[in-house]
Amino acid sequence: MAGDKAKPCELDQEKYDADDNVKIICLGDSAVGKSNQPQQLSTYALTLYKHTATVDGRTVLVDFWDTAGQERFHSMHASYYHKAHACIMVFDVQRKVTYKNLGTWYAELREFRPEIPCIVVANKIDADMKMTQKSFSFARKFSLPLYFVSAADGTNVVKLFNDAIRLALTYKRNSQDFMDEVLQELENFDLEQEAGDSPDAASLGRSPSPSAPGPEGTPPPPPAEPLPTAAPDP
Repeated sequence: MAGDKAKPCELDQEKYDADDNVKIICLGDSAVGKSNQPQQLSTYALTLYKHTATVDGRTVLVDFWDTAGQERFHSMHASYYHKAHACIMVFDVQRKVTYKNLGTWYAELREFRPEIPCIVVANKIDADMKMTQKSFSFARKFSLPLYFVSAADGTNVVKLFNDAIRLALTYKRNSQDFMDEVLQELENFDLEQEAGDSPDAASLGRSPSPSAPGPEGTPPPPPAEPLPTAAPDP
């Protein structure tokens, strides 16, 4: 599969309204292995990984969005979260700070996407398999599924992304997310406003001037004469 590099803010996200398109975002600190994981699914590019999946006999087009280094600012542009259907939040089991920062990423995620499913991923378990026996309270605290994976040797990577795709589809089919409704209303309002500002729409709403010429250039009718008033009593 081949394609051009694309940055999130440059992409047309209207396609994610279609039933067979889903958007899954990846969050986490730099160098936790986010970019390596979608490559296990034979996807491409730097910030956008495209994948075609078959779910229950149905073809689904999946875009995995990676932060491409923006996470070093500890905050993402709002367009990164826009229309996302699921989130994969990754930390490095060898770097405690990446685990501690999950709370910051999760708070920002819920600010923009309050209801989408989120999976927590403990990556790089190949460096220390004992980490798979460790309990991580963050996932339990927010009732989030936790996956132990290794992007280096592929452990659990395919299962992780297959499950993420199913969660994204389920959310999309049953979404009652308030933010989705708000954004849709804003989009509809923008479309109505653009239509109202067009010259054709303006001319339709304008009544003809009283002094405008009649059909085929005929002069306008003369103004009506005033009605006579009664003479005052002597």
